[in-house]
Order: sequence, then structure tokens, then C-alpha cells
Amino acid sequence: MWWNDPSARAAFDTADRQRAQLEADGFAPATVARIQRQKLAELWDRAAAVPYYRDLPGFAARDLATLPVTGKDVVKARPMDFCPPGLTGTLKYYESSGSTGNPTPTPRLARDVIANVIGVSPLWRRLLGTEPAGIVSMLPSDVVPVGDFAAAACEYLGHQLLRAYPFSTGMCDFDRLAALFTGFRPRAVFAAPGVLSQWTRLLKTRGTLSDVRASVGTILLLGEVCLAGQRAKLARDWDADVFDVSYGSTETGTIAAACEHGSMHLLEHGHIVEIRDSDGTVGPAAPGAGGELVTTTLNNVARPLLRYGTGDHVDVAAEPCRCGLPLPSIAVRGRATDQVSLHGQVLTEQRVGTVVYDDHRLTGYLIQLRADGGRGRLVLERDVDVTDPDEDLITAAAKRFTEAGIDWDDIVVVHQLPATSKSGGSQKNWKRTNLVTVS
Repeated sequence: MWWNDPSARAAFDTADRQRAQLEADGFAPATVARIQRQKLAELWDRAAAVPYYRDLPGFAARDLATLPVTGKDVVKARPMDFCPPGLTGTLKYYESSGSTGNPTPTPRLARDVIANVIGVSPLWRRLLGTEPAGIVSMLPSDVVPVGDFAAAACEYLGHQLLRAYPFSTGMCDFDRLAALFTGFRPRAVFAAPGVLSQWTRLLKTRGTLSDVRASVGTILLLGEVCLAGQRAKLARDWDADVFDVSYGSTETGTIAAACEHGSMHLLEHGHIVEIRDSDGTVGPAAPGAGGELVTTTLNNVARPLLRYGTGDHVDVAAEPCRCGLPLPSIAVRGRATDQVSLHGQVLTEQRVGTVVYDDHRLTGYLIQLRADGGRGRLVLERDVDVTDPDEDLITAAAKRFTEAGIDWDDIVVVHQLPATSKSGGSQKNWKRTNLVTVS
């Protein structure tokens, strides 16, 4: 327990006090800006000991606007150059999933963990409610932080948590998970969308979905990209409210979190977020802005990141969210590197997945590309309770894709795709799991 660390206890008190003030003031821009200024001043002090930053333009003057953007490839190649020398008191050691390259070592102090958990809690309280509830986390707790993060947030908010990751060999599998749900009767579930989709198919096959889902009212998805069609299908299958609840990474911590209306709000009390447009110009995350998200992580102590280019493209909402929070909200459009070309057409996870999952009869897809780029085949997975002929599914898909400006050389339907095409529990990468090169 980190309670034996006086600095950790002080960090908890500070973060808890700031959270209370933010909620009391309704996240008023003036309150958020004051906390940002305080945290940024502390960040400059911490970063002064970090080898990578000391000689960068703008650092000596503490001028964030003139500091160059640092790409994630630099952090992956030189991770220890971003840590203060003699780092002690490390509470957790994680590594990024490596879905976009080599895994990145990511140590965290108690202060990092505390600030990240408490920072997201006001948004998640809106989804989980104020009354104590039983919650199941179907998220991994090894190597990557997502499982620990969800568990700590539930503990801070006062909920009873059951960890049950179905790929823990010898401890928990889908059979035991069903028994746990019917016995524990959770009100909410944390899961990666692919994992939950895979289990839903199994429950339908066994005819037990209605029993397992009986107590569940809220599903919170994280760890993988989730599209609107996937959320809508899971909401119908589980008869529950489904939210894509957070955006961030192992390196940055949580950058945005969802409100009760499903908007992904920037956690400006923990990040200074900027947008780099297609011309390379970096500016504020203003309403209507779009481009690569660049963040300065105000809560990172073990490894500060100033003007870190995430590689993720986002759009900032032009209008305020109807939840009333003045925190800007974003839509994540994916990574620029996660795209391929077919017959001059650009294929991305967002573009392909949006069309596929518009049909609730489908639960997954796989793209087969010829090595010479000459042909592209789309393999669709039908849900287990769908009885429509394959030809109907193929005709409907071809029509939707043509309307979206994408033409396939061939479309086929199968009853079961490899599990890796649907699930990964925060390890999933579209180009590795949904694309296959064939001869």
C-alpha cells in the first residue's frame, strides 16, 4: 500500500481537494486554468532533471509555445531519456502494448496513479452513479495499466469490484465468467469491445445471454477502438447503456473520459491539449479544430511528457455537450499510420469498421489483401443468431461500401473469424489483427 509514503498521501489529499473544487465550480474554465498553471509550473521543475528536455529550444524560458513537438517514436527509442535520473519509489512498472511498434517502458509513481484515477473520477461517477454498486472488470491487469486503472477508480468511487479477465488461463474463463455474473449480479461491466463481443456470441450460442445480462445496466468499453455501430449492437444485445469511456495511452495516462451523453471530454485539469494540423501548425484545442492530438501531461511524475505527439487524429466538437460540462469534447479518428490502399482507395479502421458495423447482423471482419496490392477481399463474420442467407449479407454490405466509395474484389461471409480479429484487451492493433496479406 502506498499509504506508507508521506508524499503519496499528500498527493492524494491534493488531487482529492482539486477534484472537489472542480466539481463544486462545475469545471469552470477559470478553475481549470488555475489548476493547469499550478501543475505546469511543477512540471517545468520536474522536467528540468530530464535529459531529453534540458537543451530543447524554449525549455530554459519555460515557453511551451516554442517547445518542439516530440513524436512517440522518439519516446519509444529512448524511453529512459525521459525519466529523471535516480528515480526511486516506483510503485508500478508497465509497458505499452507495442501495437504501434516496440513496447515502451512506463514506470509510474504513486503520485502518477493517484492523479490519473482521481482525475477521471468525476466523469465516471456520472456513468456509474453515486450509490455503491457491484462492478465486473473484464480487463487485463498485467503489463498494461488498464485493469489496475479501472479497479482503482472503482475503489475511489466506493464500488465493489470483481476482477474477471476471461483469458487468465487456469483462473477465469468464459464458463466461470457466466457463473460469476449470475452469482455476483453486477450493475456495470468494464470490458474491451472485442472481448465482450466474443463472449456475447458464445452466450447466444448457449442460450444463456438473457440470464447473464439480467443485472447489467451499464457497459463501459475501453482498451480498444470502438465504433458507434459496435456500441449500438452491444447495447441491443445486452439491453444496457453502452459507453466508450476513455481515451489515452499507457504513456500519457487518460486524456479524455466520457460523460453520460457519451461525449469524450478532455481532462484539461490533467493535460494541456493542442492540435497539430496538416500543415504542422500547433494550436489550441479550439472548437472545430482537427488534427493530431498533442498533449503535455500535467500529472506524469515518473516520466514527464511535454508537447507529446500522440499520432492520433481527433476532431474537437464545435458545440458544447448537452451535459453542461465546459470541458471540450473530442472524436478520435484513428492513427495516420493505420491505413492501407486498395485500388487507390484509402482504407482505415474507422472507414471500414463504420460500414461493417452498421449492419447489426455482423460481428467482425477481416481484410485479405494480395501482396502485390492487386486485389482485396472482405471476409465478414455473421452473428450466431442470424439466419439470413449469406447472399443477403453480401449484397447489403456491397451496397453500403459502394455508397461509401469503397469497392471490393470479393466479399464472403463466414460463421467464425479468428479470435484475434475481434479481441485483444488493449493489445489490439487494426493492421495486425484485421488485415492479412495473401499470395
